[in-house]
Amino acid sequence: MGELLDYLIQNESDFRKARLPALYSDFTPQRTLNPDGYAANVAAWKRGLSSALLSGRTPSRSAQRSHFTLELDDSLLRALETKQLGQPLALGAVLAEAVANGEMLPRKQFMNSRESIYYKSWGSLGWNVAKWGLRQVGLVGAPGADGKMPKGQFVVVSNLENGAKSFDKAACNRSTRFERTFSRTHFKKTFESGLLDGQTLSEADFEVLIKFLVRDKEILAADGDIIKIRSSETEDATITEEDRAIANLKELIEDLTKQAEILNKRIEDLNITAHEAVKKKNTVSARAALKSRKLAETNLTRRYATLNQLEEVSSKIQEASDNVQLVKVMQTSTSALKSLNKQVGGADKVDSVFDALREQMGEVDEVGNIIAEAGPVATVDEAEVDEEFEAMLAEERKKEEEAEKKRKKAEEDKQAEETRKLLAQLDKLGPVGEPAEAVKIAEKDAATPVTMTASELEDMSIDEQPSKVHAE
Repeated sequence: MGELLDYLIQNESDFRKARLPALYSDFTPQRTLNPDGYAANVAAWKRGLSSALLSGRTPSRSAQRSHFTLELDDSLLRALETKQLGQPLALGAVLAEAVANGEMLPRKQFMNSRESIYYKSWGSLGWNVAKWGLRQVGLVGAPGADGKMPKGQFVVVSNLENGAKSFDKAACNRSTRFERTFSRTHFKKTFESGLLDGQTLSEADFEVLIKFLVRDKEILAADGDIIKIRSSETEDATITEEDRAIANLKELIEDLTKQAEILNKRIEDLNITAHEAVKKKNTVSARAALKSRKLAETNLTRRYATLNQLEEVSSKIQEASDNVQLVKVMQTSTSALKSLNKQVGGADKVDSVFDALREQMGEVDEVGNIIAEAGPVATVDEAEVDEEFEAMLAEERKKEEEAEKKRKKAEEDKQAEETRKLLAQLDKLGPVGEPAEAVKIAEKDAATPVTMTASELEDMSIDEQPSKVHAE
């Protein structure tokens, strides 16, 4: 099992092992017998190949693997071959569907076309025209017609769209004209490693991506070796002499910066060499190293002086570019204010409008005053108010009295309950008790007030009272 198939099995859910026999079979008859199954298999292959290409897992004849251009030849079939299933038999049909729908385009035709792929997609041309186009770019046979894999390079549009989204995010903070203008070399160095999750774009990738961003997405403007990120679709897409000067200046600054880094490293190495030669008493080597270091320091000083001059020029260019934009904004703002003031009609018209407004508001106030004077005057009977107030007070006093009665009744009930408990304790002692204990109880009873209700006194018999007194 090759690297490509390993990647598909591990990263694509459609390529789980249970699905592989169906994907490797010749499922072209399902186009009419089982359209849903046929469409599912074709979609799985297109997604899988697109994902593998974007991750740099598809085979390539060049040293750097492409992420936007899929190379179709026998090496792709060998990369997908397994001992159990062999090679995928319907991959030609998959390619036919992709080309017919405009999802994969022959690279040569993609690069040479002047019209946007969105303006006239291949899917609208029909399969017969697509087959003619494949033959024109040198492909062998019609994909899927005889089961053979066509030979050629195909641009995968979905991968280009992913690259365009990543580029748009990476370039969104470049607001000034100086930041948005590059030479082609500087453009590649700036963006080659930051667009596809750490994947490094090849030279072929950049050619396809730049063409796509210029022609189809209208994000870039390019002319020869100069590339400019457009601030908006309405911005002029032409490259001016100012753009060329900015791009060349930025590239020169970058080159001088790298030269300065190299010279700094050389000075450090020569200094170490000179010290080691002195330790070994090697006078000739030490003097030669010191002399070379002095020359490197002189060159470094010159590089830094040139860099300072170029950076000053760069600063002035940026300032001038900002001034141009500022003037354009002011001109536009002036035109807008002139148009708005014209619509207002000037200060005299505004005064007349406000005078009329004040007059109408005054009339509204006069009408309101007349209505208020002519309308009935509301009167209030003070006697009725006092009577209602007294009724409310009486009701509130009644509620308070009822609450107080309930409180007193609860206290009486509580005291009666305590008295009953005390009498029950005395009954348990019996008629004769220990003198000391009787004294203690008497003392306790004397200290505790006894309160009985009238009903309880009536219930007590005459016989019971003497006996309790005698006990006490």
